[in-house]
Amino acid sequence: MGVYDLEEQEQLDDLKAWWQRWGNTVTAVIVAACIAAAGVQGWRWYTARQAQEASTLFGVLSQAVRTNDLPKAKDSTAQLEDKFSRTGYAPRAALVLAKLLFDSGDVAGARAQVQWVIEKSDETELKEVARYRMAEILLNEKQYDEALKVLDAKHGEPFAALYADLRGDALAAAGRAADAKAAYQAALAKLDAKSQYKAYVQVKLDALGGAPEAPAPGGGSAAPAAPATPAAPAPAAPKK
Repeated sequence: MGVYDLEEQEQLDDLKAWWQRWGNTVTAVIVAACIAAAGVQGWRWYTARQAQEASTLFGVLSQAVRTNDLPKAKDSTAQLEDKFSRTGYAPRAALVLAKLLFDSGDVAGARAQVQWVIEKSDETELKEVARYRMAEILLNEKQYDEALKVLDAKHGEPFAALYADLRGDALAAAGRAADAKAAYQAALAKLDAKSQYKAYVQVKLDALGGAPEAPAPGGGSAAPAAPATPAAPAPAAPKK
């Protein structure tokens, strides 16, 4: 029994020595892991709570739009932008309010809301929608060059036709008919053949005189087409 007691004592001494050397480190690791786990759970609870409250405010905004209650729409959007800007509800609310403000004649307010989305949203598609809306506002204000600059921003392929069409509108309004034709042609090339929107763009192109003429080889003017050769008369049917 004495031998076993001696071995156990040696093991205890080794364990005490190891703990004296590494105990603080082990404790720190365990505490850090517990804090991290608590932090993850806390963050999940916080984001879920934020999303729930933001959803409620967005519902208030939707109701305000249906009843055309502009003050309530402004208030709910302001709260979303101030307290819940990191949620997806805030930029969507800003775009909804921008439309409401524009329709009510508050162009400056609409422009501010659209700009907020461009600067604050983390979603690429929402930024592209906001830039398109901004270009529409600038076009409405006859700021054609500024509208074209906004449309020059990088955008995804799903927006290519819309951007090209609006570019054509801005160029046509600025009196640059040839450039507008080219823009409308680019929009038509991106649109599906069965799209009703394609017919709308075609009407605008036709109003400017149709597709732009292709330049002749060498940069000169195209040569006039040769007159058509008259067809030879058909032989008379043989007499019976």
